[in-house]
Amino acid sequence: QVQLVESGGGLVQAGGSLRLSCTASGFGFSIYDVAWHRQAPGKQRELVASITRLGTTDYADSVKGRFTISRVNAKNTVYLQMNDLEPEDTAVYYCSSKVGGASSWPYWGQGTQVTVSS
Repeated sequence: QVQLVESGGGLVQAGGSLRLSCTASGFGFSIYDVAWHRQAPGKQRELVASITRLGTTDYADSVKGRFTISRVNAKNTVYLQMNDLEPEDTAVYYCSSKVGGASSWPYWGQGTQVTVSS
């Protein structure tokens, strides 16, 4: 059974930093692509950052230069380092996974709240 568990969310002041973790179990993590998404109240969910099984990364324009996604396969964990946070980054952050090359993200965690105060 595929399971993804996010952690690391919280309340931070604008300009601060947080590191989110997504720990996986139940599948061959190293062959899966992983992504972070977020959803703010009243807004559609958006893909924030992704990392392929080979380590190729991609970011939404709104977070480029501020967020960094990385993975440690030996720990079955993907991280999202978030620096220079802005109130607009406030959202529930979710991690997801899929087999490399698949078009959709079938596996999701429960989400972790990030709140950035001004």
